[in-house]
Amino acid sequence: MNIRKSLRKNSSLFQTCAGALIMTFAVMTTSAPAYAADDKYKGVELNLASQNDQFSGPLVTLAKQFEEETGIKVTVDVLNYGELLTKSTADFIGNAKGIDIVTMDIVWSGLYAELGHTVELSKLIARDADEIMLDDIYPVAMKSLGGVGDKQVAFPFAGYANVLAYRADLYTENGIEVPNNFEELIAAAGKLTMPDKNQFGWVANGQKGPAVAQDWMSYNNQLGGSILNAEGKPALNSAENIKSLTVYRDLFAKAAPPAAVNYDWGGREESFRQGLVANMQTWSVGASSYDNPELSKVVGKNSIALAPTAKGVKQNYGFGGWALAINADIDDLKKEAAWKFIKWVTSPEIEKKAILMGSGGFIRKSTAHDAAVVAKYPFMPVLHTSFMNGDGEYRPRIPQYPEIQDMLGTAVNAVLTAGADPKQALDNAQAQAEKLF
Repeated sequence: MNIRKSLRKNSSLFQTCAGALIMTFAVMTTSAPAYAADDKYKGVELNLASQNDQFSGPLVTLAKQFEEETGIKVTVDVLNYGELLTKSTADFIGNAKGIDIVTMDIVWSGLYAELGHTVELSKLIARDADEIMLDDIYPVAMKSLGGVGDKQVAFPFAGYANVLAYRADLYTENGIEVPNNFEELIAAAGKLTMPDKNQFGWVANGQKGPAVAQDWMSYNNQLGGSILNAEGKPALNSAENIKSLTVYRDLFAKAAPPAAVNYDWGGREESFRQGLVANMQTWSVGASSYDNPELSKVVGKNSIALAPTAKGVKQNYGFGGWALAINADIDDLKKEAAWKFIKWVTSPEIEKKAILMGSGGFIRKSTAHDAAVVAKYPFMPVLHTSFMNGDGEYRPRIPQYPEIQDMLGTAVNAVLTAGADPKQALDNAQAQAEKLF
């Protein structure tokens, strides 16, 4: 069954059923956990190292509310991606105990599990299952955001869907249908590329390092590639991967703004918000900003659709995001306080408050179906469908992933900027990756 067509065909059904769904979820999500101040936590202070993502602002605000309710002070230190990984790793390895809670990228979970630097939460989750309302959390979020085998090294916090953001106005003006497959996306990108009008049909990350590696891996997944083989060993230079990197290179050459080879996530998002590009595959966390007149020039002109796969490739939708992990080295009282905060900030009521503040990420079905949330963000049905069919494994959550990502970040960027041959670039990366295994 074509999920994309089904979603559009049944959009009215989703709206018709919304009232019943919202009533159902309302029963499940009447309030956040009732936490009164407890004398045993008097004077307890927690340091939370957070990624500088859209959720960081709401997280700072909510931490103050949590302190008012419980007496536990949570100081949020907002860092960029590289700083967060470096600082948290150094803290864990050095047993410095300067970080009590950390936002953990989905792709770090394998490394965290191997090193044992964070609290294994399975017993706590089982103990507090009724309070947490596990049935309300998307399975892909529970499995991928902190779940590694039978371990839960972190608790899901902010799930993202990999989606297609597109200029609905330009599609209408040019008689283009929303792409059902990747081949149609390529055609739409070509048709909407008009350099003389400073308009480009497509954009992706090109910057060397994690930015270009992660974006290419998303497209690689949709084009039928994989960076591991069936035995779990690196297969960076497979025929499918070489083909997808060639497609990626050609899209940059034919449809992307010239500066895109230097874009990271922020630059890519800004190019869409400023009306420079017509198509951008992206994480759903940014979608709430496209209709914000203070940030965007495409208010009312954009829309969100499921990310298209190539013909013949099984439909699956990229899933990513962040979890909250507790430093295993801190004392038991701080661990209890940290767990209390995690349960509170991921509760239905507080998650809803955060997403209405613009956090962009969520893990609960009730959030996707909440009347106020859907009214503010009409694209929530798309995210729900993507989450229900989400693939959190295409960027393999293995201990070697960070190093493989670096290798790919160099290889893919070299193809885009230095004219390197896709096969040769991936052959070189493969030779390096094999040494890790």
